[in-house]
Amino acid sequence: MPCRITLYLWLINVRLIVEKICLICWLLLGCASYKMPADFQYQQIESNGFVISVWNKVKNPQMPYYVYIEGDGYAFNARGQPTSDPTPKSALMRTLAAENQTNNVVYVARPCQFGKGKKCEQKYWTTARFSPEVVEAEYQAVKAVVGQSSVVLVGYSGGAQIAGLIAVTKDLNVKKIITIAGNLDHKTWTEYHHLPPLSESMNLADYKGKFFKIKQIHYVGGNDKVIPPILTREFVGNRAKIVEISGASHNSGWIEKVLLID
Repeated sequence: MPCRITLYLWLINVRLIVEKICLICWLLLGCASYKMPADFQYQQIESNGFVISVWNKVKNPQMPYYVYIEGDGYAFNARGQPTSDPTPKSALMRTLAAENQTNNVVYVARPCQFGKGKKCEQKYWTTARFSPEVVEAEYQAVKAVVGQSSVVLVGYSGGAQIAGLIAVTKDLNVKKIITIAGNLDHKTWTEYHHLPPLSESMNLADYKGKFFKIKQIHYVGGNDKVIPPILTREFVGNRAKIVEISGASHNSGWIEKVLLID
């Protein structure tokens, strides 16, 4: 009998360990477990030397396209060191794109996320994350899907910087820009957090005049410590609408509040 009890307790312990390992893996690799709905098609677009991962749903090409541009992803680990793979752990932007019920929805990853091409270097998700070559790559990927159609650009975190830069520097028919926890001025952002400057990057702050001619709305999180609302308020002033989502942090609290974007 003691042997049976010992074996039983051992099996329970093993099961708890396995469950703990699975939970940790789910938390770390949640991005891999998320699947876009069946009506979204996946493609890899070769763009300015990069390979950009894109999921898109196109039901009526005559209608505007909602283009969701991913954030910086898993660029740095918990110790503040650059990672070897910037693929986002969070499925926030893919979830928001998937829940958008309009006819044409496109999710665009950033260079080197969800798979690397030959051009991938660590600088492209660190100091050069908003470099001219990255902006060009994102623009080409968006343009390949939307063509001359009108677009609503939805940018999350660093994706907001990309959305703004392709809107003001490229040939794109932008109807509106929506940002979610957006990094709109990375120079001010790095100074605020006492981080090294993004020395190889363009900055939307240099194009404010043209940027504010575009219709826009900015969502900020009340509990966002990464992009505090004050940074967006200082950048935007009274030139565009700002909506604060109470309780939202940088990575959570958005799904229920920013589903019906228009």
